[in-house]
Amino acid sequence: MDSGYRKENVAVDKRVREAGLRPTRQRIALADLLFAKGDRHLAAEELHEEAIAAGVPVSLATVYNALHQFTQAGLLRILAVEGSKTYFDTNTSDHHHFYIEGENRIFDIESGPVTVSNLPAPPEGMEIANVDIVVRLRPKRGD
Repeated sequence: MDSGYRKENVAVDKRVREAGLRPTRQRIALADLLFAKGDRHLAAEELHEEAIAAGVPVSLATVYNALHQFTQAGLLRILAVEGSKTYFDTNTSDHHHFYIEGENRIFDIESGPVTVSNLPAPPEGMEIANVDIVVRLRPKRGD
């Protein structure tokens, strides 16, 4: 095992620990797959496929559990795009997304702030945590 791999593994272990999670072998392996490639949007099924391809013996249920634990710990942001399609975003900053219909691809909106006005007042005792905007795209239709 090269020292670069070990160094990255230690960084992932630390990141998981600092989020308040126990760094189990499976959590570390999944976190390494999630965060090694920079900011990305993944469905649980995609991460599961990556894990299997990388030789990480993990069930889809374990992947879902880990993703939800990472989300609760603040390591991921959850995006519900379609009724049954949920993506997990490694970029937890406030930002918005484009979604390409038919391709099931989602990516960050890079340019400038998006303004949302006239939000309703939250119920008593509640506050707005964030507002997610997903702009749906499709190929232009012929005229």
